[in-house]
Amino acid sequence: MAWVGGGEPFPAVDKCDASRLGPESTAVADLDGTLLRSQSAFPYYALVAFEAGGVARLALLLLLAPLAAALSRAVSEAAGVRVLVFAATAGARVADVESAARAVLPRFYAADVHPGAWRVLAACGRRLVLTSTPRLMAEPFLRDHLGVDAVAGTELATWRGRATGWVDARRGVLVGDRKAEALREMMVRDGDVPDVGLGDRTSDYAFMSICKEAYLVPRTPVEAVRADKLPKRIVFHDGRLVQRPTPLVALLTLLWFPVGLLLSVVRVAAGALLPMPWLYLAFHALGVRVVVRGAPPPPRPATSSRRDGDAAGGVLFACCHRTLLDAIFLSVALGRPVSAVTYSLSRLSEFLSPIRTVRLARDRAADADTIRSALAEGDLAICPEGTTCREPFLLRFSPLFAELTDDIVPVAMECRMNMFHGTTATGWKGMDPFYFFMNPSPAYTVTFLDKLPPDRTCGGGKSSHEVANYVQKLIASVLAYECTGFTRKDKYRALANNDGVVPVKRGEAQRLVALALAAATTLAVLPHELFGLYTVLEALLISLILLLISTQTLTVISAGEAAADELGAVVAGQSVKSSTAGEAAVNEAGAAPGPHGVVLRRA
Repeated sequence: MAWVGGGEPFPAVDKCDASRLGPESTAVADLDGTLLRSQSAFPYYALVAFEAGGVARLALLLLLAPLAAALSRAVSEAAGVRVLVFAATAGARVADVESAARAVLPRFYAADVHPGAWRVLAACGRRLVLTSTPRLMAEPFLRDHLGVDAVAGTELATWRGRATGWVDARRGVLVGDRKAEALREMMVRDGDVPDVGLGDRTSDYAFMSICKEAYLVPRTPVEAVRADKLPKRIVFHDGRLVQRPTPLVALLTLLWFPVGLLLSVVRVAAGALLPMPWLYLAFHALGVRVVVRGAPPPPRPATSSRRDGDAAGGVLFACCHRTLLDAIFLSVALGRPVSAVTYSLSRLSEFLSPIRTVRLARDRAADADTIRSALAEGDLAICPEGTTCREPFLLRFSPLFAELTDDIVPVAMECRMNMFHGTTATGWKGMDPFYFFMNPSPAYTVTFLDKLPPDRTCGGGKSSHEVANYVQKLIASVLAYECTGFTRKDKYRALANNDGVVPVKRGEAQRLVALALAAATTLAVLPHELFGLYTVLEALLISLILLLISTQTLTVISAGEAAADELGAVVAGQSVKSSTAGEAAVNEAGAAPGPHGVVLRRA
């Protein structure tokens, strides 16, 4: 099909009969406005800017966005793209951009897939995408989540592992005739032309005219493709921003940030300093909503919780894990402090915690003794998942807790964050509570389920695996979540490209190493957030934490950064063999992990 100009030579995509296409067919599509409903790539540049450069870079991008739009209309589409690329990536580490593309962007891309374009693309055995968006940003989602075979996009210019802010001088911005050239290069290997081409603007006509058939995606509002209709469902994702950062949302985020920061400091201080019985009302007065459902068990007198019947003890609260604040909000709901199991929590975090923390050592026998001792002294909160999950899924429950007591109360935890996520896998976890409390109106819902009946415990003849799966299924049914067999290792492999835990023993002679690491981390943090008191305070906190843990076992997460594990987390996989990508789920729901533990495949 050749286009010689004049009018719109291509029919709308809804005229395409996808039933004629099959495994031998090849389709090529543009990204923004075609495969995605949104014609503007600004939100995705904003996500990269915020994750790779912090608030200051997001402000720069928002400031230059009108210039980019004006250049795109008055000069060329390529000129506008160059401005966005510069504002979002100039000086950023390529590794940070790649991390955002792998862990942050897929969730937002998946929520914006155009149903008409996807219907045609999904019907073809070979799928190609051409886009003016930097390939580094778009390729992980397109390949891993939509099954695209090849992606051609704008190439970033780099120097010593950092983006210069310019695009590759040879390729330039991939628009217009450059898309046609890239398509020809893709098809040279096959000696054929695509069966179907999809675009949405005149700059796409050049590559569309090469295809046997071509269709335009109209600019009419449509509902995005449902998540369960895509090849893979996203289970794990990272990043701090909850909402898709359109220009308006980005502006509101920037305006709220200093206010939210101050408010979060007040809320954190209230949680750390006020008596636990006062926190429910204090949080309510500060805009933090706590909803309690079910019947919270009252404080217990000295009774036996261990099967040996010899010692007094408390109740074990088995909670799903949403943020590091789970155990604290459980205590708020009960009106009394409940001890929480922790692993590799820094001394500073322990000092600030309003509840007692019980350290684990990643040794099964020692950890079992530690938990038994804690239960003998009173109630204990434990999160058998071992790490947090943002989506409506429950990770595999480690069965260690079921082996230690029969007095188990399942607790379903839900949290609502409308601006910032209070968890991270690739960032500094020390800021998690602050980001949670920076939300204008964060909320926690704590649902107490009935205590496990005796015949559902290990004392009643059930195995620890059966008890753990049963508790997981109970909590999932209350929350309308889906059970999976994913573990902490699966999550960190997907988001941070590591196993999430790298123990390093530090002795007296290694204090200087800790000092050097503290200094290096401080320098790394300075350009990451606001230039001012907030950044300096964050850097000082990092340095202090690293010094405090220099004589202990560290948990090094994401390329050597020291990270404090989530409050109330239990190390998953200590009592059973860690699952790997592709293992069958060990829960009764029958869900199965996908590649790298990232997604669930649709049947």
